[in-house]
Amino acid sequence: MTNRTLVRLIPSIAASDGAGVKIKRSLGQNQHTRLDPFLMLDFFGSDQPGDYIKGFPPHPHRGFETVTYMLDGHMLHQDHLGNQGHLKSGGVQWMTAGRGIIHSEMPQQEAGVMQGFQLWLNLPAKEKMKAPAYVDITPEQIPTLQLLQGSIKVVAGTLHTNNQQLSGPIQGLTTEPQYYDVHLNAGQSLSLTLPAEHNAFIYPYIGTVSVQTETDTQQVPLHQAGILSLGNTLLIHAEHAAKVLILAAQPIGEPIVQYGPFVMNTAAEIEQAIFDYQQGKLAVDSTMQSITLQQ
Repeated sequence: MTNRTLVRLIPSIAASDGAGVKIKRSLGQNQHTRLDPFLMLDFFGSDQPGDYIKGFPPHPHRGFETVTYMLDGHMLHQDHLGNQGHLKSGGVQWMTAGRGIIHSEMPQQEAGVMQGFQLWLNLPAKEKMKAPAYVDITPEQIPTLQLLQGSIKVVAGTLHTNNQQLSGPIQGLTTEPQYYDVHLNAGQSLSLTLPAEHNAFIYPYIGTVSVQTETDTQQVPLHQAGILSLGNTLLIHAEHAAKVLILAAQPIGEPIVQYGPFVMNTAAEIEQAIFDYQQGKLAVDSTMQSITLQQ
């Protein structure tokens, strides 16, 4: 077994997206802050309505997946085919843009806290032009493992820890993503087994954690993405109570060309995406699939 170590830190930067929603962006600030197949990670969190109230009006995507994890708040998702879904506290929407979608994500509250994450996950070339689809996942459909050290929510993949195994609702994707929300009690350590060849990072959103090996301890500060080395085992420790995302996925190893909301493999494909959008042909699919999870 090989322990994962901390390779580098990517501090979040303050930014805005949509119609002025204030965010903290770690992965995805530029091409040097990606981690194949992860393209971007944004954190949004505020109790000031002016920071989020205008939301994300209609906008296009092509060539990747978006994963929105709502920690607190209520958003309404609508797409170009009239589909809609409510994303509430503790819920997740996993959307495959594929060959094209135009959608909006708008707050359904005028006050209170709204916070969560949006992750962009790349698709391999052979899947970039697949039919768009999305899965709305309620909090009740996200399994939670309760431990002495704290708790772990499993959004995607299969968790292995303390001789226990727990599978999340998202399975069977080419990149084999693992998406865990880990809550650690003060003074506790947790050991996880991750697929050895998956790229992985951690992101503390409450408190801080450290990555530990037999010979070293490396701190990951609040709102920084900690990029990890390859290996089977991840050991983290929280001096004080902390909450942290742990994400891992199989790298794709293909060229990435990005222009705003379009992520393809070549400049020609990006030009085609822009042309299709301008001509109203980007999102004309009538077969978009809303996948219902089994209870």
